[in-house]
Amino acid sequence: MTSEQPQPTKLCVLVVSDTDANRLMEQMVEAGFSATKIGSTGGFLRRGSVTILSGVTTDGMDRLMELVGEVCHARKEFVPVQTLPFLGDGGFTSEPVEVRVGGAIVFVLDIERFERV
Repeated sequence: MTSEQPQPTKLCVLVVSDTDANRLMEQMVEAGFSATKIGSTGGFLRRGSVTILSGVTTDGMDRLMELVGEVCHARKEFVPVQTLPFLGDGGFTSEPVEVRVGGAIVFVLDIERFERV
């Protein structure tokens, strides 16, 4: 006999770095959150990212955000200037440029209807 899980009231859409995604998914599952991982790309450096969808109860939101904060740290990295989309290969210096990478973008949407079929 399986116990009924509480109905989610929020849909969390988390966009995280490839490097943080697997660890975040592991931590989420360990904490009892269900999640679906979708590969995606984009952003400032056009690097790999992952979009994670998770239905969460209102009470679970604080714990989820704690996990995201623990796992998805923003950090600084030096990248070659030629890889930056806005500079291209114009006559700029070849010195690496420091940019912020990592972290997470989290969208929280109210769920109007939820069904498990």
